[in-house]
Amino acid sequence: MLLQTNEAHTAEPTGTKTRISRRTAALTLSAVFTAVIAVCSQISIPLPVGIPITLQTFAVALCGFTLPLPCALASIGVYIALGAVGAPVFSSFGGGIGVLIGKTGGFIFGFIAMTLLCALGMRLSRRPLAPVLGFVGLMLCHCAGAAQYAILSEITFAQSFLAVSVPFLIKDFASVTLAFLIALRLNKVISRRMPL
Repeated sequence: MLLQTNEAHTAEPTGTKTRISRRTAALTLSAVFTAVIAVCSQISIPLPVGIPITLQTFAVALCGFTLPLPCALASIGVYIALGAVGAPVFSSFGGGIGVLIGKTGGFIFGFIAMTLLCALGMRLSRRPLAPVLGFVGLMLCHCAGAAQYAILSEITFAQSFLAVSVPFLIKDFASVTLAFLIALRLNKVISRRMPL
């Protein structure tokens, strides 16, 4: 009986350490992907319509496809929060609440839905369906962006969608596809070295 008690006391700290280790790994990966999204947002090509071509979509999709759902949402949430308080993490080193309530802010809010669906897709038993949910999330992101742009520009949703979404769709669909393929490799590495 004494031996069993000692074994129980020995096992308890190990379990606690494992939980702490997983929590640390989750926080670390969330922070890393917040930084990745911020960096990719600065790789941009300005366009006349005011919506630059960036790697944001790729980074957001990669975040969703790679991280567990809570970590992915935490990562994109922190990214948006940092930008809201003025950190220059949005495209072209933008920051502040003005960006979020400006003409292009809808796309940033749309990243939440995109991250959510990408993360949910990777939890499906049929993994090939994950990019399909990613594409649905992408379209929701574009619809949110086009809607806010239309309201603030005082034009119709159709006019807005044609101006600020259609020119980017091919690039963004390719970005989601590439993010999914890279995430398949990343998930294997992370599961071996940083089990969540």
